[in-house]
Amino acid sequence: MSASVLPKAIRRGLADEAADLVRDAIFAGRFPPGAQLREVGLAEELGISRGSVRDGLAQLEKEGLVRSGWHRSTTVIDVNPQDVQEVYDLRAALDRLAAITARREATEAGLDELDSLIEGMEEKARGGASDSDLAAADLAFHDQIYRMADNARLTAAWHTIRSQIRLFHLCRIADAATDYRARVVEEHRRIADLLRGDDEPALAEYVQEHVDIARRALLAAME
Repeated sequence: MSASVLPKAIRRGLADEAADLVRDAIFAGRFPPGAQLREVGLAEELGISRGSVRDGLAQLEKEGLVRSGWHRSTTVIDVNPQDVQEVYDLRAALDRLAAITARREATEAGLDELDSLIEGMEEKARGGASDSDLAAADLAFHDQIYRMADNARLTAAWHTIRSQIRLFHLCRIADAATDYRARVVEEHRRIADLLRGDDEPALAEYVQEHVDIARRALLAAME
């Protein structure tokens, strides 16, 4: 690698920090889909051992962000229609269950936090925040729903696809930023309103629609 794009790793748990820093670089677009990640170069940039880098990349592979190949080569996943269909099928099932469970377990404090996250999302959408920041705000809203559901195994299942969802969001926004920014607040406010209500079937139906809108937009971006 030529110019350094990563800061030095400085805290305990170097493999975890390597994973965090490379993940952030992927989301920031410094390592685009299909980019090769070389252990030696990353170790030099981060100032840590190749073993720590290797363990960090293994963590990212479990998240579905990178794929390993022959001779320890690792690349950022290149988004394709099959990946999108598989991930969004799983996301739809998880999100419906999370929303239904969160509605049943909801507290006023949890719902107020959703409202606060929507306000922050609206500020970012209108204020010209970066694609990466807006995608992060989108996922923070869904993270809160999983917290409200208070189901550790459901949350663990969400985290197996969360990083891929964020990368997919970035691909979607890059292709149709105006459409995404116009929709993002309204769609999430609708989910929050349904979580405060008593119509569970309507909530499940809209969550499915929310996921399908994202799926269709992403597939259209790949045509």
